[in-house]
Amino acid sequence: MTNKNTKAELKEIIRKIALINAVSYKGKAQVSSVTRKFFAEKPEFRQKAKEVVKLIKEVVDEVNRLSFEEQKRIVEEKWPESLIKKRVEEKRELPPLPNVEKYRVVVTRFSPNPDCVLHLGSARAIILCYEYAKMYNGKFILRFEDTDPRLKRSALMFYDAIREDLLWLGCKWDEEYIQSDRIPIYYEHAEKLLEMGKAYVCTCPKEEFRKVVLAKKPCPCRELPSEKQIERWNRMLDGTYKEGEAVVRIKTDLEHPNPAIRDWPALRIIDPEKHPHPRVGKKYRVWPLYNFACGIDDHLMGITHIIRGKEHLTNMERQKYMYQHFGWDYPEAIHYGRLKITGAVLSKSKIVQGIRQGIYSDWDDPRLATLRALRRRGITPEAIRKLMIEVGPKPSDVTLSWENLYAYNRKIVDPKANRYFYVNKPIQLSVRHVPKTYHVKLHLHPDHPERGYREFIVKPVRNQALFWVSAQDQSLFQKGKIIRLMELFNIKIEETTKYAVEAVFHSETYEEAKKERAPLIHWLPINDGIPCQIIMPDATIAEGIAEKTCKNLKPNTIIQFERFGFVRVDKINEKLVAYYTHR
Repeated sequence: MTNKNTKAELKEIIRKIALINAVSYKGKAQVSSVTRKFFAEKPEFRQKAKEVVKLIKEVVDEVNRLSFEEQKRIVEEKWPESLIKKRVEEKRELPPLPNVEKYRVVVTRFSPNPDCVLHLGSARAIILCYEYAKMYNGKFILRFEDTDPRLKRSALMFYDAIREDLLWLGCKWDEEYIQSDRIPIYYEHAEKLLEMGKAYVCTCPKEEFRKVVLAKKPCPCRELPSEKQIERWNRMLDGTYKEGEAVVRIKTDLEHPNPAIRDWPALRIIDPEKHPHPRVGKKYRVWPLYNFACGIDDHLMGITHIIRGKEHLTNMERQKYMYQHFGWDYPEAIHYGRLKITGAVLSKSKIVQGIRQGIYSDWDDPRLATLRALRRRGITPEAIRKLMIEVGPKPSDVTLSWENLYAYNRKIVDPKANRYFYVNKPIQLSVRHVPKTYHVKLHLHPDHPERGYREFIVKPVRNQALFWVSAQDQSLFQKGKIIRLMELFNIKIEETTKYAVEAVFHSETYEEAKKERAPLIHWLPINDGIPCQIIMPDATIAEGIAEKTCKNLKPNTIIQFERFGFVRVDKINEKLVAYYTHR
């Protein structure tokens, strides 16, 4: 540790650990805790333990001389992620699936309707189904449920968008099926049920059927012979019956306490001229409803464990009647509670409506909780995966905040994201009596000095230096106040207006700044920078100047603008455009 730079770098790392530790212990950093933490992060220095421990004691002593408020302020400014109150677990495991021993291979499925892009709520089903299949060395199936060309109309773009989102999440499927390709299979099973007398074609008006079913009585169509049912079925297929005039119903218990389960509808007519399907056009006019197509596919595809929301509990009871008719065993079913995220729109219909009305600019509008929007903002798939595994398949309803997701993401991006200066809403700061030219080297990452530096040269002209500082720091610029320009020198405010600040050089050392309890602000030399726009989560745009080193960044890089937050670089040309991730 004879190298001066090495010692300075170590001291900065120890200082970070000591300050965070001090805040945890109400103002008094513990030498033993700081020592353990340091050697856990830097085991290569164990051979120089004696020298390092001596340095740790010096730094801890310096930190403990600061007030608790000052310690906390420094930590808030430089490492806000350490103040997250909720402890993020490094590793969470899913509870075991029930009755796995009954099956040769575990098979799960994710079954989206391709009528919208996926959102954060969808991620729960995807990740749980994928992770369970992976846990048991099983099979994960992607099945597009696109059999409603009228109300839940699919669109070709969404098939590929969903595939893209699954791959981004790291959930590669083993097999893929599209229900609109499987209509003959559903027809075959419908005819079998009609022939067995386990289903019937109902031509009763909807309101009349509702009256008799609420009275727990059969409708006139229920007991017609199977030959008559097949005849009616053929009329559905050949166009004799029009949309709304006939529906195939599965026979259930008319005494069932839930009227929604009594003789539920399985297939209906949709006018192909008015509502052509985006994939198969006008080829079919009779389309299966959700419970019929889903129930048949789960059996034929060998699904062993259905993992879905508890809003499907009634659907399970409906499908069980069909399974009994065919003599099939129903899969294991895990129904989890509803997931809400405070302030997030997780309704596909509301998202689609907002796009159509121009409320949202596109499917990746930062105000949305779509996976595309999260990806553009810099939320990592690993963070989403960890959050969903933490939530798991618990049956109780869960309400999360954005901070739950940000806490996981922060732990992932913080070690990777290099640091840069960005001045939001810049105003000019002029500092008089600057005694010399300053060459400033700042670490790209405080914990990884091996990554290198950014360099600033502050060269005064006639002893005056000009800087950009943020208008958001204006409340600090009070006459006579001492301010420290981070890693540079200390200044004394002489005069401030809405658009400019005038100051005089005060002193150079950080120790002097501590003595004066000077707040730290970031800065940029007036001639050093690139215009920068940051799209915020509410779709507003923050305008400012980023340091010129940022010109070398590549799109899709996540960085941290000090004292501002993490951002994902979107594009760079004459200016840098980035999306705000979180603090």
